[in-house]
Amino acid sequence: MRISIAAHAKINLTLDVVGKLPNGYHELCMVMQSVSLHDMLSLETGTDAGIVLRCNVKEIPCDEHNLVYKAIRAFYEASGIPESGVSVAIEKRIPVMAGLAGGSTDAAAVIRALDFVHNTRFSEAELQKIGLTVGADVPFCISGGTMLARGVGEVLSPLSPMPDCTILLVKPGFPVSTPYVFAALDRMEITHRPDTAAMAAALSEGSLSGIAGALYNVMEGVTAAEHPEIGEIKRQLLEYGALGAVMSGSGPTVFGIFADKSAAHAAYTALLPRYQSVHLCRPSPANGTGDFLTSTAALR
Repeated sequence: MRISIAAHAKINLTLDVVGKLPNGYHELCMVMQSVSLHDMLSLETGTDAGIVLRCNVKEIPCDEHNLVYKAIRAFYEASGIPESGVSVAIEKRIPVMAGLAGGSTDAAAVIRALDFVHNTRFSEAELQKIGLTVGADVPFCISGGTMLARGVGEVLSPLSPMPDCTILLVKPGFPVSTPYVFAALDRMEITHRPDTAAMAAALSEGSLSGIAGALYNVMEGVTAAEHPEIGEIKRQLLEYGALGAVMSGSGPTVFGIFADKSAAHAAYTALLPRYQSVHLCRPSPANGTGDFLTSTAALR
């Protein structure tokens, strides 16, 4: 069977690092939101050629180091179904190494697609469990929508959907090391944390201004200290009319929330020539079975 599926990016409306677990991983508390910016994956099963990946971005590895490859292996191991060859063409639209879960969402999409193709009918919790073996962000990307995430990101509780708005994503041209950011946080005292309850309440009320006012990411202090451009992007987004702006994940992408679509488009036009990657998008709902497109056409 041949199938296509969209893999949506995520942003962090809040992100707090609340402790360190005995295994060395960090314990998190965050509100995660999927957005309309997405990669497209085209998958074909029964190729009798092992696992074959193709990608339109040459920097992306198309071997066992790719999370999609790991996700395919994880699905077949969990399902017990013999793997008879899987080919996946990945069309990347989400910026790479951006704090937007681009690799994790591709892995999640493949797990969901294989569950659909093989009619294994895993529960959402079972799919999330498979995803967790691939990466900490994959369980959220399996479900999508608006979620409170705890643990390493795998303990998920649905929240009220984010109201419709325009979100402008701005990624500057420098990389960020997530391990470095965590190590720096371990050495410092975190004096200000996000108000997760206020964010949940604003979502419940459908208050875009309340959501914008509750945006906060403890990782931003570390990344912005190393890269002042983070603060400059936030300043520009607010000047162009964003209700609020914050960095996503460990960075470097910064996003602004706009109630005024025309203001968001003006900001997009102004910032597009200045930064490596700039995207307009909207909040995206939770994933569903209607996300799949099947085709008898050969994969390109």
